Amino acid sequence: MRIQVFVIAGGIALLSGCQSFNQTTRDTTEQAQPLVQQAALLPPAIEKAPIEEAIEISDVWQRIRLGLSLPVPDQKLVNQYRDWYIKHPQHLERVSQRAEPFLYLIVEEIEKRDLPIELALLPIVESAFDPFAYSHGAASGLWQFTAPMAKHFGLEMNWWYDGRRDVPAATIAALDMLEYLYKKTHGNWLYATAAYNTGEGRVLNAVKRNKRQGKATDFWSLDLPRETERYVPQMLALAEVIKNADKYGIKLMPIKNQPQIQVVDIGGQIDLALAAGMAGMTTSELHKLNPGYNQWATAPDGPHKLVLPVDKAKEFNLALAETNPDERLNWERYQIKSGDSLGVIAKRYHTTVPALRAVNDIKGNTIVIGKHLLIPVAAKSPEQYAYSANQRLLAKQKGKSGNKVSYTVQAGDSFWKIAKAHKVSVSQLTSWNNMAPKDGLRIGKKLTIWTGGKQKTSSITRTVNYTVRNGDSLARIATKFKVSVNDLVRWNALEKSKYIQPGQKLKLFVDMSKVRA
Repeated sequence: MRIQVFVIAGGIALLSGCQSFNQTTRDTTEQAQPLVQQAALLPPAIEKAPIEEAIEISDVWQRIRLGLSLPVPDQKLVNQYRDWYIKHPQHLERVSQRAEPFLYLIVEEIEKRDLPIELALLPIVESAFDPFAYSHGAASGLWQFTAPMAKHFGLEMNWWYDGRRDVPAATIAALDMLEYLYKKTHGNWLYATAAYNTGEGRVLNAVKRNKRQGKATDFWSLDLPRETERYVPQMLALAEVIKNADKYGIKLMPIKNQPQIQVVDIGGQIDLALAAGMAGMTTSELHKLNPGYNQWATAPDGPHKLVLPVDKAKEFNLALAETNPDERLNWERYQIKSGDSLGVIAKRYHTTVPALRAVNDIKGNTIVIGKHLLIPVAAKSPEQYAYSANQRLLAKQKGKSGNKVSYTVQAGDSFWKIAKAHKVSVSQLTSWNNMAPKDGLRIGKKLTIWTGGKQKTSSITRTVNYTVRNGDSLARIATKFKVSVNDLVRWNALEKSKYIQPGQKLKLFVDMSKVRA
């Protein structure tokens, strides 16, 4: 991207390579019109042709800095978040590393739509640029979509694939949603961003309420949920810090201002381990770029796409072209038994009926006992697919003490009922199973529960309402009360922001016997 610099009557105007400005920039341009008109009246000696100089932008962060346009007000929460980022520079260093593969793609899509570049910072607020992030509120992925919103904006979700974690697909959906919210909130980007967090209904109702009461209706005057009131200030504070990173001593890992990844259409299902070999990568390296795939292979019914590093795409395409479609998966020969149906077999092998029909050239649903079916299975051992849903869950359960119990969900069950029966907390139960308390429970689903272990029968749990003090951090508070940071986050719904400020109220469930020890 090139930034054009024009010197007009002693002043400097920066124009980006975008075809048009967003509303905020247009407002600023309109305010500058009188100055331009005055310049037109100056003597001919000053009315020289503009001096043009092109600046080559090599870093995406630099590109973002030059595009930032939303005003950053002097508001308490904005200042508090700005100070937090300045005091914790390592956070943005980590975020910059995670963002490297995807940030250019996101910025390109935002600029193509002529949206505020500040929206590129929302994945930092939402997930710290972790595409595997899963929140207490059942939101998933870089952009933290809930399942209903994901479906509404066209993202697919099934056993094989979760579009919320597919970064290119989720980015399109998130920007579609933000454009929709911008229109619904009458062209106000602060309203739209708040609505992305809490829904347009709450924002518009808060505006109407203030109008009825004769109050101001700017974002800062609205009565919104606490999380939302902090959400927009975080984005603006990030914009301020990133714009002035050198001033604040923040080091953002440079990200080349050119494509880092390429989306390749593979035309059908493929084993991720095989695909990784074709691209000259490890399976984990490939899966990190394709976190939308829950299992050992891409989804049989699509999407048939893989995200690859740009320097690996050519090698992969050549290898793919030389591979017979039948060799993209490992196959098991299965003999049909009494009681079998395509649906039963598909469920047993975690595939789909259409996939079985296509592979075995079956029309309809008729199968014959004694005949054989070809069924796709993983080419490698499960451990080789470290980022599959099952392996991520197993990694989360490692190191747990006590007895491991496998529980099958039954009719009438709830998290609370199951947790009470096994003398564990709902937060423990959902955490062990990589779920959120708001998730639905399906009859027949297997849950892992850890009972016994080092739990003390003499423990006395008390609810503690703690007020955050200057110098506090979640780690410091957790150490003081002998609880975990993860518990603090869950108990206080801080999943989208682990940042705390003096005066903030936190709820803790404390084992007083541990605190006294």
